[in-house]
Amino acid sequence: MPAGDGPLVALTAGEPAGIGPDLCALLALDRPAGRVVILGDASVLRDRAQARGLPSDFPAYPGREAAPPLSVLSIPCPAPVAAGRLNPANARQVIALLDRAIDGCLAGEFDAMVTAPVQKSVINDAGIAFTGHTEYLADRTHARVVMMLVGGGLRVALATTHLAVADVPRAITAAALEETLRIVDADLRRRFGIARPRILVAGLNPHAGESGYLGREEIEVIAPVIRALAAEGMAVSGPFPADTLYTPAVLEGADATLAMFHDQGLPVLKHASFGRGVNVTLGLPFVRTSVDHGTALDRAGHGEIDSGSLREALALALELAARA
Repeated sequence: MPAGDGPLVALTAGEPAGIGPDLCALLALDRPAGRVVILGDASVLRDRAQARGLPSDFPAYPGREAAPPLSVLSIPCPAPVAAGRLNPANARQVIALLDRAIDGCLAGEFDAMVTAPVQKSVINDAGIAFTGHTEYLADRTHARVVMMLVGGGLRVALATTHLAVADVPRAITAAALEETLRIVDADLRRRFGIARPRILVAGLNPHAGESGYLGREEIEVIAPVIRALAAEGMAVSGPFPADTLYTPAVLEGADATLAMFHDQGLPVLKHASFGRGVNVTLGLPFVRTSVDHGTALDRAGHGEIDSGSLREALALALELAARA
């Protein structure tokens, strides 16, 4: 297989007992239009490919310059892997995949990284504090980041990510909200090539607070930040009641929305695009995308799986990397 041209994307295989290795193996049949190096345990990838009757002769990653369209950088699991059966002994291998991809992106070896799903619970069971890819990437790069999902004609960014609902109001401060909106605006310009992004902001409370009768966060925090940024020239508006924000008439002409918490915006996006959605981390010094689903332990090694979200994540990573 000859070496390719164009951006080089690092794809982490994720939880070895989940469907990440299966999805990576499927790339042998449906290669993306670019160069991809899979970071995972080569023996697990081979076993999962053989179990599904797929080609299993992935070439070893030879380095950036000679990298073919698809190769494997093997980072072995310390313990045997059984499809569908979590083992905390392999949690550090999952973290090692992320670290290698991050280090490669920061050094210019990789142009972007794409992540297959991980199982947060087993990583924590291994004694490693881990709340998600987004937070881990932020810590490793010392960056202020924003989670945004793309799919179904929507771009939905989040003001807060993996927080208990009871903790959300305290996390929505004027400083944090302003920084989040600046990151969304900047990366829509830089990564997506939108000259002046139009961003619609959801309220936190039902009916966007109902003039303060259902909460004062809109009056005291959200609306003042929106007014200040709009006065600077940013195309930001709101706060809109979340139950009507995601209707066609309100969304017309919008480039992105900002939801105040995880389960305010993402159910709408996943309803519109599940299996084809892409998670994008804004604010990083490199491009990172991910699938919109979990590890599907019950389907690892057998059963029907859909690689649509991974294909979309790879295609978007390659597109954004080519624009950088």
